[in-house]
Amino acid sequence: MTASVQIVGPQFSTFVRSVQLCCEEKGIPYTLGAEVDGRPLGLHSPEHYALHPFGKLPILLHGERRLIETPSICRYLDAAFEGPPLQPEDPWARAQVDQWTGILALYVDQALVRRYLLEFVFPKGEGGAVRQEAVAAAQPEVARLLGLLEGQLAHGDYLVGEAFSIADAIAAPMLDYLLGLPAAEAFLAETPRLVAYTQRLRARPAAARVLVAPDLGGAS
Repeated sequence: MTASVQIVGPQFSTFVRSVQLCCEEKGIPYTLGAEVDGRPLGLHSPEHYALHPFGKLPILLHGERRLIETPSICRYLDAAFEGPPLQPEDPWARAQVDQWTGILALYVDQALVRRYLLEFVFPKGEGGAVRQEAVAAAQPEVARLLGLLEGQLAHGDYLVGEAFSIADAIAAPMLDYLLGLPAAEAFLAETPRLVAYTQRLRARPAAARVLVAPDLGGAS
């Protein structure tokens, strides 16, 4: 089994960045990009579906092993490699990390990334304009979920207690993009703990290497 892993996917993807953060936090060597065996992997190509039956990214390659779905990838990286643990030993605390990982990867990703942030990054309105009606429709659920995270952060510096975990690795790229969006100022004014939390995440050495300005060249 090789000592390094390959993360297949574009670096601007929030989920790709979550996997990167886990590698960086644990000191796992990795390569990154949309190539497999030296050949570009076309999005939704037969080769892509052969690796991921639902045509999603990222995909983790570790020797002959292939793994999909970001929470599963992050849990595998934590268990299979040495380095600082990203999950608590205590069963209840670990279940809490799993719970927040699931909430973020499903509900928060859909509301915050798919229905809100992507409208600004890849606007689908006439002439490439942001569809303000789509933004307005997304805002109530974004506000509700940010409020949920704000409440959880009353209990510690991180989503589950005082230690960085996989849940924080899932949250960090989403919230980093949100804090860089001028249109989100109204949300952020109502969630001071969330803003402070995101700034703590940004200050971690691993985040400084991952949460960089995205290169969207060739994206569609």
